[in-house]
Amino acid sequence: MKMIAAVIKPFKLDDVKDALTRAGIHGMTVTEVKGFGRQKGHVELYRGTTVEVNFIPKIKIEVAVPDEKADEIVKTIAETAKTGEIGDGKIFVYNITDVLRIRTGERGEGAI
Repeated sequence: MKMIAAVIKPFKLDDVKDALTRAGIHGMTVTEVKGFGRQKGHVELYRGTTVEVNFIPKIKIEVAVPDEKADEIVKTIAETAKTGEIGDGKIFVYNITDVLRIRTGERGEGAI
């Protein structure tokens, strides 16, 4: 099993969610996060004053999938979230050793 964590631009969330639903993903965790990469933030004008914004608002989507679906899901997220501009985000893939569905006690792939 794999945990796929994608950090994307906030306005791409609905598109990515819809694409994942079409790909057979029916559960995900979405978190509002802030961070920066190579872009190192930016400068904005706020009430006539220049303000340096060091952390850019992003969305983090986490999806647990069976090993055989991982490449498809990574490709789906990458194609849907891409704008071709700096700050499109990153996708991380982690191994999951076990999962437990709290309600039923079910473990493993059946629990995701």
